[in-house]
Amino acid sequence: MDNDQLIAAVAGGDDTALRELFARHAPWLAARLRAVLPAADVEDVLQETFLAVWRGAGGYRHDGAGGWLWGIARRQAAMWLRRRGNPEHLLAALAADGDQRVPDPAEAALSRAELADAVEALGAAGSAQRETWRLMYVEDRTVAEVAELMGVPPGTVKSRAYHVRRLMRAALGGRGGAR
Repeated sequence: MDNDQLIAAVAGGDDTALRELFARHAPWLAARLRAVLPAADVEDVLQETFLAVWRGAGGYRHDGAGGWLWGIARRQAAMWLRRRGNPEHLLAALAADGDQRVPDPAEAALSRAELADAVEALGAAGSAQRETWRLMYVEDRTVAEVAELMGVPPGTVKSRAYHVRRLMRAALGGRGGAR
């Protein structure tokens, strides 16, 4: 079975398909997660990731299993770090480009440095745009959560997020480092 068929089988409740999906993808997911999480947390986040896969397989749109799985793993890592008060460690995950290879350490350091420079383009720490970026793209919060935390309407958050993405894209030279 290919990945799309496995995910469809998982959506139908096939736990054998979930085990096969785990066997295929857990090693590279773990390698990528090790770049942004303490080693002791990687296994727990992988378990949370595949639990989320089990629950959310019905929503899979056949647009690339690797990217879909990494997106879930990244969100699980964000929630894991948020619960522990360390969301800033997700900068490395945000700088990652979504492919399945483990990044070269020098390349990863350069990407983190470029991302840190791009964040500076958002303004001073605590500014509305920088706070929107932190809440939405580092802490992976929803528009509604950000609106509540910042005390503004959801439309304002969406507008700020749009401007944040444009600024980040420009600062990263069009590479589109923000989602």
